[in-house]
Order: sequence, then structure tokens, then C-alpha cells
Amino acid sequence: MDILVIGGTRFVGRHLVAAALARGHQVTLFNRGNSVDVFPNLELIRGDRDTDLSALAGRRWDAVIDTCGYVPRQVRASAELLSGAVGHYTFISSISVYRDQLVADQDEDAPLRELEEETEEVTAQSYGPLKVLCERTLEEIMPGRGLIPRPGLIAGPFDYSDRFTYWPARFDRGGEVLAPGRPDSPVQWIDGRDLAAWTLATIEQGGTGSYNAVTPARRDTMAGLLTACREASGRDAHLVWVDDDFLQAQALQPFAELPFWLPGETGNFMTVSSERAQAAGLAARSTLETVRATLTWHRGRDHPGDLPGRLSAEKEEEVLARWRARA
Repeated sequence: MDILVIGGTRFVGRHLVAAALARGHQVTLFNRGNSVDVFPNLELIRGDRDTDLSALAGRRWDAVIDTCGYVPRQVRASAELLSGAVGHYTFISSISVYRDQLVADQDEDAPLRELEEETEEVTAQSYGPLKVLCERTLEEIMPGRGLIPRPGLIAGPFDYSDRFTYWPARFDRGGEVLAPGRPDSPVQWIDGRDLAAWTLATIEQGGTGSYNAVTPARRDTMAGLLTACREASGRDAHLVWVDDDFLQAQALQPFAELPFWLPGETGNFMTVSSERAQAAGLAARSTLETVRATLTWHRGRDHPGDLPGRLSAEKEEEVLARWRARA
């Protein structure tokens, strides 16, 4: 197949392009050319999807993969331009589209979020509703021709968000590790390589519709993730479990400073059903395999010290000291 990838050089797009090439497809990239040129032998069409798609006019592809649509205007522009030039359009969405984030075991038919006020500013509050509008825009313009994977947190090598990466990197320092909440709390993600392999296979089959692209619900727990990180690191690390109430009293930011920590009912966000995607061939590699690959990549980065936006070593020590000193 001849595939156009909008984006394709950072994290998810990078895995998608690599998977497409490994499966023997021809790939064209469309992006601004600002990232590291990781695919120097591929055709790169330079352009900014936010302002000018004219460089794509007059070309044809079998399929397009849109990795970086965040507001409906962007998806409308690309879908309208490409509707007669491609047979199939994949839009990477998110499980953040669901309205009731506290409800467990939601599938693809669960109610979706609505944008309360018209905006194009992507924030924690608007991200999900804007993705919903992007999905609806694609279906409006290319009905029955769209594939919409809805991944959860995406893990693995090249994750510039450092969310999943925080835990393998933290264990690589060794010492006492603040383990948040309950050991049996569910956690959920998708390895970027698994997302890419399944997406390409589904495109090849002409698959359409929405799919929750995440690991099986309740397959993994916080304790299981942290144990895998300790094993992969080979460091002398000791888990110190700190309960939800205490962590919230320290004004720690759930999921941000401590990825995968969602206290109380908010943890239901990581019990989304992926049965439909599994039935369509989605396979999730083991936790340990994802952790090992992420740690190998992280060790090769020029990224000393604390990861931006995550719990710093200094703050972790302060919280643990307060935990030990509690009455």
C-alpha cells in the first residue's frame, strides 16, 4: 500500500512509520520538517497542517494516518482535501473521549464528552471533547471510511511525555521508591509498537470504526508495574507504599507527578474495555517487555536529572520523610 502519514517522526507516528515499512508499504510523510530526520530515505512533503495543506493537492494514496489532529478544523481541512485522494483515513484519538471518567469497564458505545465552550485551546479539560469533535468531523466527511483507534496512555521508546518512562527511570536510580496508592489498583496503557502493528494490520484489512486500543482491563496493577520496573533496572530499590489520603494531603498531582496514580474512583479511568480491539487482533506485549525497552531507550538519552513535570527526587524524599514521621 501507498500510505500518507501526517506527522510521523516523534513518538506514535515514528512507530507507525516503522511498522508500515516493516510490512512492506510505501510511506510518504507530511510535516513541518522540524523534528529529527529519522527516516531520511522517505519522501517528505513539507507543510503545516494548521495553515496550508496545498502541497498535498493532486496526489493520491491508498490510505492516510493522521497522528496529530487535535481540533476539528484541522481534521476537516485534511479530510476534505484527501477525501477523493485516499480510500481510507485513520485518525488517532484517545480514551479521553468518554464522558463518565469514573465509570468502570466502558466500551466504545459509552457516552462521549461534549465541549462546554467553543475553543481551540487544548487543555486537560478540552482535550477529550475536541477529540470527539475530530472523530465526528471525519465521519461526516468520509462516512464509513475511517478507522479511529482510541489509545490510553501510550508507552515505550521515544515517549517524550515521560509519563510511562518515569517509573523505569525512577527505579534505575535505586533507593527508596515512593509507591502511590494501593498495590492492587488497576493500571492500563498501550505499547506504541503494539498500537502501530495493530493499526497497520487493520488498515490492510480495510477495518473501520472506533476501537479502544489499550491493554486488557485489570491485566496489570500498580504493584505489577513497579515490580517489573525493579526487575528490569536490576537496582537495589525498595518500595514504600503511601496511601491515597496522605498523598492528596501533600498536594501531589495525580497522574502528572506520579504517573498511573489515580486515587479512589478516578482509577476506573484505567479499566476501559479493549475487547473489541482484541477481537480485531490487538495483542499487548508483556509489562516487563515494555519496561525493558523503555529503560534501554531512556538510558541512551541525554537527559540527566529529574524528568520535567514528574515527581522530583527532592520532593519524593520530603514526602517519604513526612510519611515516616506521621503520628
